[in-house]
Amino acid sequence: MTSQPNNNNTLHKDLIVIDGLQYSNWNRTIFEQLREGGVTMVHATIVYHEQIRETLLRIAEWNRLFEQNSDLIMPVKSAGDIRLAKQLGKVGVMFGAQNCSPIEDDIGMIEVMRELNLMIMQLTYNNQSLLACGCYEAEDSGVTRFGRQAIQEMNRVGMVVDMSHSGERSTLDAIEISQRPIVISHANPLSFHEAKRNKSDMVLKALGESGGLLGFSLYPFHLKNGSDCTLEDFCDMVASTADLMGVDYIGIGTDLCQDQPLSILEWMRNGRWSKQMDYGEGSKSNADWPRPLSWFRDSRDFPNLTAGLLNRGFSPDEVAKIMGRNWLNFLEDALKPA
Repeated sequence: MTSQPNNNNTLHKDLIVIDGLQYSNWNRTIFEQLREGGVTMVHATIVYHEQIRETLLRIAEWNRLFEQNSDLIMPVKSAGDIRLAKQLGKVGVMFGAQNCSPIEDDIGMIEVMRELNLMIMQLTYNNQSLLACGCYEAEDSGVTRFGRQAIQEMNRVGMVVDMSHSGERSTLDAIEISQRPIVISHANPLSFHEAKRNKSDMVLKALGESGGLLGFSLYPFHLKNGSDCTLEDFCDMVASTADLMGVDYIGIGTDLCQDQPLSILEWMRNGRWSKQMDYGEGSKSNADWPRPLSWFRDSRDFPNLTAGLLNRGFSPDEVAKIMGRNWLNFLEDALKPA
């Protein structure tokens, strides 16, 4: 099937495009690239291992970014704000945490952080946490006693449970325990590429059946052939996952970490828990940022995803779902307090 580039471009401009996760070195240039790429909303990681005070400082930094770039970006506090961002031609930014460190050991902080617009929180980042087990641990003991209560509280206040960096048992536990659908905001099928953070078909099937959502990652370390993964191979992965989960339960979560120094990669992997460099998948070849994909160098390349999905045979309506409408539909309910 051959698509017409002009038609692809027109369709992309009309879409609500949602990126389920980025951790870029945020500045005006990157905000301009997001808008140029047609991105309506981005879920921005504001913390990895930061605790309460540090999280508050990150929120204050974002408040200044919103003030200084009000013509380009706006905060997202509801699904309605995503639609408003599209209407205004701005990029909506929704806060998320890639670890449970912002609540420390205090369940009351879940509501406090939600009131400060922290909308999504992972229960763990690679390691065992107070809430669940990470995907790099040798043994996965599942969601903890604290984790069960934290999930209930997140359900109550309208904070989304994210299990992107969690182990298999912990992820299945979270799907079962949560009274509201959860997300895996940035990961790929294990069947596509064997990486510790990629998810088994069992997990993905359970996620889809529960009404949850998977955001496909474009981080090269989690793709077949790494930085040489082709757009065609990526879209084949999307198609096979749509067959497994249903096209209504998949989206995009690029995991784009643009213009970040090596020190940020070290902070992500090491935090304060290790004196030695953690190589993630165990290879020193992963010690630096990967070479970008030729067809997705930064957010200006989002139209390539739309074109690739159309060329793969997805209908315009299915492409609209994958590029953002599924995220929007999910967040419509998920961000409302119970």
